[in-house]
Amino acid sequence: MKRLTLSTTLMGHVTEVKEEESSFRLKCRSGDEFWAIVGKETQFRFIQNLDDINIDRVPTPQGFNASEPSQLVKKYIQLNNHVVLQGVYQDDDGKQRFDARTVSLLHSSDGNYPFEGNRWWLTQISRLADRWLEDLFGSKQSYAIDDFALYLTNLNIIGLPVDDNIQECATLSRLIYGLSSAYLLTGCERYFLAARAGVNYQRENFRILSHDGTYCVWAFGKRKHKYGSQLYVCSLNGDDLDTIPLYEQIYALAGLSQYYRISLDWEVLDDIKRTVRGFNQFFLDRESEYGDHAYGDYFSHLDYVTSSWDSDALGRNQARKNWNSIGDHIPAYLINLILALEPLPITDHGNEDLREFLGICKKMLDTAARIIVEKFPDPDPNIPYVNERFSRDWKPDHNWGWQQNRAVVGHNLKIAWNLTRVANYFYSDAKKAAAEDEQAAKRSTELADRLMQLTNKLGISMAEYGVDQIRGGIFDTVERSPKNGMHLEFPWSNTKDFWQQEQCILAYLILHGCTSENESQKQEYLQLARETAAFWNLFFVDPDNNGIFFRVNDSGMPVIQGNYGNKAGHSIAGYHAFELNYLAHIYISAYVTKQPFCLYFKPNANCRQRSLNVLPDFFKPNSLEVKSIRIDGSNRPAVDPNYFQIELGEREFQLGSAAEIIVEFNPLNA
Repeated sequence: MKRLTLSTTLMGHVTEVKEEESSFRLKCRSGDEFWAIVGKETQFRFIQNLDDINIDRVPTPQGFNASEPSQLVKKYIQLNNHVVLQGVYQDDDGKQRFDARTVSLLHSSDGNYPFEGNRWWLTQISRLADRWLEDLFGSKQSYAIDDFALYLTNLNIIGLPVDDNIQECATLSRLIYGLSSAYLLTGCERYFLAARAGVNYQRENFRILSHDGTYCVWAFGKRKHKYGSQLYVCSLNGDDLDTIPLYEQIYALAGLSQYYRISLDWEVLDDIKRTVRGFNQFFLDRESEYGDHAYGDYFSHLDYVTSSWDSDALGRNQARKNWNSIGDHIPAYLINLILALEPLPITDHGNEDLREFLGICKKMLDTAARIIVEKFPDPDPNIPYVNERFSRDWKPDHNWGWQQNRAVVGHNLKIAWNLTRVANYFYSDAKKAAAEDEQAAKRSTELADRLMQLTNKLGISMAEYGVDQIRGGIFDTVERSPKNGMHLEFPWSNTKDFWQQEQCILAYLILHGCTSENESQKQEYLQLARETAAFWNLFFVDPDNNGIFFRVNDSGMPVIQGNYGNKAGHSIAGYHAFELNYLAHIYISAYVTKQPFCLYFKPNANCRQRSLNVLPDFFKPNSLEVKSIRIDGSNRPAVDPNYFQIELGEREFQLGSAAEIIVEFNPLNA
């Protein structure tokens, strides 16, 4: 190589320091080592959150001269430090050199990662939610249904409207999820009021009920014109044009389910039940090998005119199943719904209808999990990625559209994350069943063990095939069977998308906390989570606009051409980033720092329930306990710290208004 110059990023740990030469050696995850040269123009900075506060608290040595590179190295670079470098790499006739121009320090002065502090993700979710509401509604602090008539799916990078003024139901629901999650973490009334108004707007403007009120379908979107507006029932998205894609119906429930956890709003639950009933009536494969009522085995698209999954009008989506039609139920709404309904709510008029619906939800969870663990892994042990698209009989479809025989790295990690959550549920289910039904407990344990085997396999393989070993972060789409003679083959480019970083962080955090693998592997999972969280906070967080970049290049520079420059659109809304903030805070508190954390709830006065379920996520038994409960400012003792249902009495609702309930959790060593 002659006279190659390359602007690039390096992530790794410091293995050697030469202060007098103003240099240090960095070892990347790949094992490659680079000598980084510090010059007079090199900037040292600490990782920062959206609050833009400089956390540099490193003591300044006596006689320190910031213009001397050697003194900067002496002050800031220590052996084993985890750092990210941006600079210029040169390769010229056998000589290599890396000039560091920005050195990002990932440890605070106490040696800890700032994003593992107890305020980091709370701050980030608050800044994101505040800016989103300000972009849409200005300085308003309270919201009603009419305010959401101003809601727009598409916003540019600074939060202003673009030419397309469509309102998409699924992206609105994702924003409602984000606002509900922000309230759960912070208790900020503004977020609750906005979520409630958004829910009411979604229900009144996009809900389509069957003639008898049994089923519910959600319209794709609504576009305002100079005179009136037009409702689009079928999707306008290119891959799903003129169909009812199941994943859009799934995400229409994301916000409703998270809001229901807070409010116990019975009308919202009714719409969720109608929608799920529609899944099992119209999208279900009734000849499934998983049984006559194989709730969870769903086709991906429906012809709205014929209500058929086998219509010729569906084209390449005819009689097809995919990751989105099976797996997306789990994180989008199913986990949150089961958390809200189990233990069964206490009501004044019986709960048999809730018991029946909970049973359907649990069947969906069981079937979806079994399908993923049995059908998605490739039978070829040399292919580390799952298959993602299938024909009706579960034969992999490697000819569909853009996907072909390609893997989306984030989907593999999303499976690892969510099947770990589901395994936690079945381990808990086994413990509850052990005393009464030994066989049921055994079945639950065996399924959980199978799920964990797959999650560990994916976690380990994606660390090799999905993670950028030099720069950090995870790649987007790769060929499942490279034919270029290389370790990886990219069909387009080696870019990185925001939502896939979220899946990576959450997957490795929960694997660290829940895997039964050896301690070395658990610590490796934690390190992977830390590296990706560092990449996220350095390169995806947009402090200038309090937003999130959709895509960056391999070195972390934002890609803002075309729609990738938008902060809101069909593929980006107030969902993945908020989900990351919400669950990263909980997972880090429970599995890493072992620090208490709080969640906030606000049941409606007319919620018809006399109990509230408060478990934050699917945890293994003996992982958390309820430390304290406060209702409208009054302390209430937790009768059983290991039971996550709070019984609500008349006193909580005697003023005719919603009660604010704060639950503090204490992590345990499971």
